[in-house]
Amino acid sequence: MNLAGLLPYVAPIGIGLLVVLLLSLVPDPHRRPLNALGIAGAGGVYFSGGGFGAWELPFGALMLYVAYRGLTSWTYIGIGWLLHTAWDVVHHLKGNPILPFAHDSSLGCAICDPVIALWCLRGGPPLRELVPALASGEKAKA
Repeated sequence: MNLAGLLPYVAPIGIGLLVVLLLSLVPDPHRRPLNALGIAGAGGVYFSGGGFGAWELPFGALMLYVAYRGLTSWTYIGIGWLLHTAWDVVHHLKGNPILPFAHDSSLGCAICDPVIALWCLRGGPPLRELVPALASGEKAKA
């Protein structure tokens, strides 16, 4: 088996984990609103490519609504990442990637986004709750 052939599928998972790690470091009162802004931005990333023409606009509007609801709900942010995953898949199947110079970029995004969605659907916990060893170390100090 060619391990280099797995890189396009494994790297996006690593990127998703890195995004979750970085976002989990954001202080609690700011973590959810920052993620809601991310969803709002994710709704418009395909606008310039226009792969689905005017259909890009209602999708962007849907994502803006989900982002607004995400200001007060981690569930909506998770749903937003899953909606973006679906949009990535249809763009990949159509051959209209998120990055025009990277053919499989929509596929990579479709693999990465559910990793972030799962974290959001868990309530976007901070790093100390993600890594049990950190939490147990804090308890030992207390």
